[in-house]
Amino acid sequence: MRLTFMLAHPRLLLAAALLIATPAFSQLSAPPNTANAFKDTSMVKPPAGARVAIYEFEDLECPACSHAFPIVHAAIEKYKIPLVRHDFPLRMHIWSRDAAITARYIQDKISPQAAEEYRRAVFAAQTSIASKDDLQRFTQKYFQSHGRVMPFVIDPTGVFTAEVQADFTLGERLGLTQTPTIFVVTPKGWIQVTDVNLLYQTIDTALAQNPAPAAAPNSKLKHAPTPQR
Repeated sequence: MRLTFMLAHPRLLLAAALLIATPAFSQLSAPPNTANAFKDTSMVKPPAGARVAIYEFEDLECPACSHAFPIVHAAIEKYKIPLVRHDFPLRMHIWSRDAAITARYIQDKISPQAAEEYRRAVFAAQTSIASKDDLQRFTQKYFQSHGRVMPFVIDPTGVFTAEVQADFTLGERLGLTQTPTIFVVTPKGWIQVTDVNLLYQTIDTALAQNPAPAAAPNSKLKHAPTPQR
């Protein structure tokens, strides 16, 4: 019994040191999520003017991303907060980069809403897509079912490939090792949500700690008299 305590004791000291060193919600007090160590989080921030936002790195071939997608999108609808999403196609995945490039094409050439619908459809069909050829066939059918013709070359100039690569490079700068990587962010900082089931709880915490500015009391607008000529 004594030996066990002596072996565990240094670990307890290390855990206490890590808790002291780990930044809180830059930090807000937060639900019991476990945060990873990141290299550079300077880019993890909400859009200008937003009290709270969800900041996410996503891989269209990732089963965990498929699970998180409806939860994340239900949250942004419920709370009326923005989603800052980046594509991070993991190197081990065969077709996720191509799917992300197609989603970027649809977003730019058709509409952001259509791109969201495509991403949702890819996640729903994920288990039936095993190769780039499968993705090609799926995408062709998707375009046809929406009354559109899929272009012979999705990205002839490479602009959408460059956008996806820029997102990937950003994720590498952050030090990502997995997807989805989800943060709830405020102007004061961020917290990583490693359990998507705690997303709503984390947003509630962020909103409570970043209340909206109090509305100014109503007052009658007084106009200066029109000068007489």
